[in-house]
Order: sequence, then C-alpha cells, then structure tokens
Amino acid sequence: MPEQNGDKSQDPTPHRRQQAREQGQVARSQDLGSAALLICALLGLLWTAGSLIGFLSTYTASQLGGQAWLTIDAATAVHLWSTTLSDMAAPLLVLMAVVFVAGVAVNVLQVGFLFLPDKVAPKASNIDPIKGLRRLFSTTAVARLAFGIFKVLVVAGVTYWSLYADRHEVLALAHGTVADIGTFLLDILFWTTMKVAVALLILALLDYAFQRWKQEQDLRMTTQEVREEMKNLQGDPQIMARRRAAQRQLALNRLGSAVPKADVVITNPTELAVAIQYDEQTMLAPIVVAKGAGVIAARIRKLAIEHGIPVIEKKPLAQALFKEVEVNHPIPDKMYAAVAEILTYVYQLKGKSLSKPA
Repeated sequence: MPEQNGDKSQDPTPHRRQQAREQGQVARSQDLGSAALLICALLGLLWTAGSLIGFLSTYTASQLGGQAWLTIDAATAVHLWSTTLSDMAAPLLVLMAVVFVAGVAVNVLQVGFLFLPDKVAPKASNIDPIKGLRRLFSTTAVARLAFGIFKVLVVAGVTYWSLYADRHEVLALAHGTVADIGTFLLDILFWTTMKVAVALLILALLDYAFQRWKQEQDLRMTTQEVREEMKNLQGDPQIMARRRAAQRQLALNRLGSAVPKADVVITNPTELAVAIQYDEQTMLAPIVVAKGAGVIAARIRKLAIEHGIPVIEKKPLAQALFKEVEVNHPIPDKMYAAVAEILTYVYQLKGKSLSKPA
C-alpha cells in the first residue's frame, strides 16, 4: 500500500502545518532579506544623499580650512566629537531607520510573527562535530554552495554589463574635470550597485519560491499519518463511525415511540420534518415531539403515514420550527397562529373542534 511504502500523497493538514511552524520549520529565504535590505539601503542613500553630501562638504571644509591646530586638550576634543556626531546623526538616523524597517518588514512578510525561544537555547547537538560535518557535506549544503557560486557569476555578469555599457563615458573621463570625474563615479557606482541588487532580488524571489515548494513537499503526509493524526485529535475514526451509527439508531428508535403521539407532521417538503403534538386538556401550547433532516425526516414521514398522521407541507414554518424549537419544547408565541391554523385544519379532518392554544 502507498502508506506502507512511505508515499506522501496527502497534502499537509492544518495541524501538521501548525506543528511545523511551532518548531521553526517555515519557508524562508535569507537571500531575499539581504537583497531587499540592499535595495532599501540604496534608496535610503539616494533619499538622504543631499544631506550627507552637505554634511561631508561642511565637515571637510572645517577640518582642512582655517588655522592649523597646534595644541588640543580633552575638552576641545570632546566638543568637536559631540558636534560631529550631532551633525551626522540626522542623515544617518534616517538611513538606519529605513534599513531597520525594511529588515523587519521582509522577515515578517516571509514568516509572520514567530517567537521561538527554544531555538536560541544552547543545545549540545549544535556543537557536535559529527553532526556539523554531516550538515557541511549534506545535499542541502552542496545545493547552497552551487547557488552561491551562481550568484557570484550573476553579480559579475551584471557588473560587467553595466560598466561595459558606459565604456565610452569612462574613456572620456580623461578630458574631464575632477568634479566631473567624481560625479560620474558616484553615479555609475550607485546604479551599478542598484542593478546588482535587483538581480539578487530576482534570484532571491526564485529561491523563496523554491523554499515554499520544498517546505510543502517536506510537510506532505502519508495516508497512515493522516489517519494517525485524526485518531490522536478526534479519536479512532472507526469508533467514531460506530458511535454515530449507534446514536443515529437510538434517534430512530425514539422516533418510533414519539411520532405516533403527534397530531400533525409539518414538512419542508422532503428535507425537514417536524412532528407536533397538542392536548388542550394537559398542554398550554403545542410541543415538538420529534424533528429531523434527511434520513430522520424521511423516517418521520414514513411513521406518520403508517399511523395515519396528517403530513402538511409548510416550508417556511417547517424551517422555523426546525431551527428554533428543540424536541419536547413548546412552540414560541410568534408561531402560535400558524400552528393553530394547521391544527384546526387537522382536527376538522378528524371531525373534532380545537380551542386555540393559549
């Protein structure tokens, strides 16, 4: 059989997925986080470029211009250092905030909020050299190495393509000014890095898709595993089936004694059946002595016909009685008029008179 051969043909159940998540087995790509951080850092750098360049220009001018420092004491050094940090804080804090928010967002989007204190607890197995060698030379490690080499080749190819496309501008720098050379170098460096980052992001998305697929394959279950899980969570399916069959038979047996007491059976017409009994001498209101759907409804109709009990089709009333009134409970006030009309009709068929329910 497939489950005996270990054929994982069943999709993972929600319980299996939750167990894997609690153990930290989630689809996640480290490359996706790195690529997204690189792109966000570059965009943040582009956003704060003006303030950073302004700070560096002012700082360079102040350090290289003016009178030369012949002596300096501790108070002056502390003052200069604090002034430099305060001037540098504004552009750098914005850049760091962008990178921090991007790093958190990428990880949350991949795995959601996941708190696993057991993963950071020290374990002897983590420093086992035998297991470490096995992980180092495992198929997964070899695949990661091959993918890493491929990424290096992609980065080299994108970098070469970007620089080669600007080869004429690079050659023309020999006749440019220092300012032109500096501007061109910053521009080509930024956009070459951005192209590399986009290429890495594409590879990371492919890696994330592969990790999702691999996670799904690892979590697949055999038929026997599904049965064992169901047995552990809900009990043995065979016992549950026998229990439901016994309950169904008990309900059918109760119908055999309850339905013959009824005065009328109201149907839906085939899906639902509600048996109503009323004795104006002993009851303040009609009561529902039996009700059911599907097989139970068919059984109620059959018993009613066998015992000569009228079967009346009233779809809205049958639905309301089935939904709102429990067995052996009186009908609510809002249904008195409709039920009384049916009982009056039934009693007229039998040649009796009926006082309206109180």
